[in-house]
Amino acid sequence: MLARTDQQTGVLRATRDLTSDIRLFEIEPAVFAPPPPGSHLDVTVRIDERPDTRSYSIVGACADGLYRIAVKRLPQSRGGSAWMWSLAPGARLSFTGPHDTFPLGAGRPDYLLVAGGIGITPIYTMATALARAGARLRLVYAARRAADLALVDELREALGERLTVITSETGGRVDLAAAIAGLAPDGELYVCGPIGMLEAAKHAWQASGRRPENLRFETFGCSGRFPTVPFTVAIPRLGKEIVVPANRTMLDALEAAGVAMISDCRKGECGLCALPILAVDGTVDHRDVFFSDQEKAANAKLCTCVSRVAGGRITIDTADRPE
Repeated sequence: MLARTDQQTGVLRATRDLTSDIRLFEIEPAVFAPPPPGSHLDVTVRIDERPDTRSYSIVGACADGLYRIAVKRLPQSRGGSAWMWSLAPGARLSFTGPHDTFPLGAGRPDYLLVAGGIGITPIYTMATALARAGARLRLVYAARRAADLALVDELREALGERLTVITSETGGRVDLAAAIAGLAPDGELYVCGPIGMLEAAKHAWQASGRRPENLRFETFGCSGRFPTVPFTVAIPRLGKEIVVPANRTMLDALEAAGVAMISDCRKGECGLCALPILAVDGTVDHRDVFFSDQEKAANAKLCTCVSRVAGGRITIDTADRPE
């Protein structure tokens, strides 16, 4: 039996556009392992002829033995989504998984699910699984436009009035405090969406006085509060100045320049890649969910896998030692 951490291959059987910039990929694996709700595949992509890894949530129960993942084509992609969108049926993919890092708790008295944009991909699977199990749930799904709502027809069929859809184009806004107030005392909140939504959910949950462990969330793209632009990283002790392009992360640029780094999640969640800030000319755009608001305001460290500088230059130190 193949372990879920072992690399394996699969064949891309079909693709389907869910919206103008979200595409569903159906993959037939060499060895199939049933994916729990909230799980993902770590897919090997190729960027500038070099291998890299991107995590994509699995969509649906995959009862027919095909993994389905949804990939959003980003206008300022680091290359992963562009590479995925270049694939045609018949292409071979390498990946590990399913990885269950956003697990759905069983047997809870009530569930509140909140999704923003492409964050619907793991939430969709959770919602449909809970509906099949007869669980009490509500789903709040927000997007900029109605045209950006992926899988909304399937959700309406599965959930009916338990689904609330909100779009910015009609002036809609997610009222997290009200949604949480309607949740049973021991109910759980699951959130996947942009960084602003995650931070708002954390604040609303804390203000409600509920148990911290009953809030679960996953990041998907670590969108920032400022536009993504190039910036310069200086490391005086190593005598290095490194330009970080708009389509690469600071972590990627440091590694490419030969700076020894430690990292794991590459989503701003684990904090392993965080480095100390010595000086900054510009605004640090903290895109992680690892540091608290107070730590971010102090600007002492940043997570290099997702955070950036909104123009200008940042001076850092690293654990690397010159030979």
